[in-house]
Amino acid sequence: MKTDATGASATEAGFFDPLSKNVPVEAWQALCDEAVDPNPFFNPSFLQPFLTNMSVRNIRLLALKEKSTGRWLMAAPIRRCPAGLVLPVATVWTTEYSPLGTPLMSPQVGDDDVKTFVNVAAGRAGILAIPFLPMASGVAMRLTNLENMKVATTSRFERASHASGGEGEKQLEDAFKGKRRKEMRRLLRRLEDHGTVNLSSVTGTGTLECFEQFLELEASGWKGREESALGSNPQTSDFSREVIASCAHSDSIRVDELRAGDNLIASLVSFVDGGCVFTWKIAFDEGYARYSPGAQLVLHTFRENLAQSGFRYADSLAVPGHSMIEPLWRGRLEFGTLLLASQPLGDLKNNLCAADMAFERKLRQVARTVRAKLKS
Repeated sequence: MKTDATGASATEAGFFDPLSKNVPVEAWQALCDEAVDPNPFFNPSFLQPFLTNMSVRNIRLLALKEKSTGRWLMAAPIRRCPAGLVLPVATVWTTEYSPLGTPLMSPQVGDDDVKTFVNVAAGRAGILAIPFLPMASGVAMRLTNLENMKVATTSRFERASHASGGEGEKQLEDAFKGKRRKEMRRLLRRLEDHGTVNLSSVTGTGTLECFEQFLELEASGWKGREESALGSNPQTSDFSREVIASCAHSDSIRVDELRAGDNLIASLVSFVDGGCVFTWKIAFDEGYARYSPGAQLVLHTFRENLAQSGFRYADSLAVPGHSMIEPLWRGRLEFGTLLLASQPLGDLKNNLCAADMAFERKLRQVARTVRAKLKS
């Protein structure tokens, strides 16, 4: 732990209302820019528009900072809620729109200060759950190796990704060869019947217009019919537009597009943060489904990522087993929910929390099965 000249702690952890005017946004953003592992969903450009428009309550932003300089060393949005059905815990905030729970962590933060952050976050319950945490990340390694802290991992899964450099090139070669290469090229040639085919990537302020076109394209498909498209209700529409507008001025958003003549066939919106690409939303014109527009665009995105200077890896953010992206992005990122419990009874707390979460997952599976049978 950092100490001052008198031996007192040189750091302190405290909670903020993330929408308050008193939040030091510059210190928050500086931590985002230097974080060991990027998380675009904990950036003020995303978190503040989301909380403003989505009517989410009880989210507090925990920050560990240096007393003398005000510099932030760790931060994460925290919510107190049941881990599953019963057991109350503190959890790092994630949603279906932000499926990544990696806390923001400075490379310079010490282990004792990390423990302070965890203990303050855990509060009276004495346990902190961090869902959707990449298990091979630098942050996960720091957290799992904390002394005098009971650590457990539950809800493990993998999702599609791809690497950089030679490993990424090999993954692309394996995904785009043989029959698939011939078929995808044939489909692109057939798409030329509808106009000159163009695959492009747009960054900066140009993404504002691209995103409006994305919203129209998404709403025209099955998500629009099921009212799950971003433009289907004012809350998601306003929040997403504000996020794109904020990110467009920092080049932290990219829109990849497939066009045939003047027609937008497919569009993919990605966050770019810390040399990493997070593919957020994809939509395509169902009238052109026979040309595999989503797969064509995902392969383009793969190539575009590899060509970017400083690129580290790409996270698809896709659900496990995604039928379109998993055959094309051959890398896998392992995720889990990390449980950190202070002494005493740390192991018992983790075991109870894991059991509660498992029971809730089982009930959800049963509910999905019942709904599927009722529809059939």
